[in-house]
Amino acid sequence: ASKKKVYMLYNLQPDRSVTGGAWYSDQDFESEFVEVLNQQCFKFLQSKAEAARDGKQSPMVQRNSSFATSHEVWKYICELGISKVDLSMDDIETILNTLIYDGKVEMTVIAAKEGTVGSVDGQMKLYRGVNAILQPTGLVKTPCGLCPVFHDCHEGGEISPSSCVYMSEWLDF
Repeated sequence: ASKKKVYMLYNLQPDRSVTGGAWYSDQDFESEFVEVLNQQCFKFLQSKAEAARDGKQSPMVQRNSSFATSHEVWKYICELGISKVDLSMDDIETILNTLIYDGKVEMTVIAAKEGTVGSVDGQMKLYRGVNAILQPTGLVKTPCGLCPVFHDCHEGGEISPSSCVYMSEWLDF
């Protein structure tokens, strides 16, 4: 609401619900900034996985050493200096979650000692970059396979294949 006036004391940090968080600048979503963070986080996880593969160790040790904590990723992004705003661990985990949804990264949760950097309630999230062995076929990529309202979709209904935006995008591809 750009016309809405919000008053606050000058020495207080505004809440994320007011400012929109790290992803907004002057009430505009910074998609380029998010894309750069996506690329850099993925690049870091890929380089960690490649370094683990290059080591002459057993496959399990290689797999385990290819994981990185969200704190390590956050530290890497902070050292790059690509962000004008201070990013929190939650911001980095949000970026890592988008990479998980894109199928580029996988996450696992392990038990951790209390007080370990990056652990919450005795658990720590670990992330690693993954490469698909085979590209999925066109039939697997159909939007109907992932559609949350698939069961309500039928010809002549409010939701139908003929008016589906995702289906037309897929057919144009």
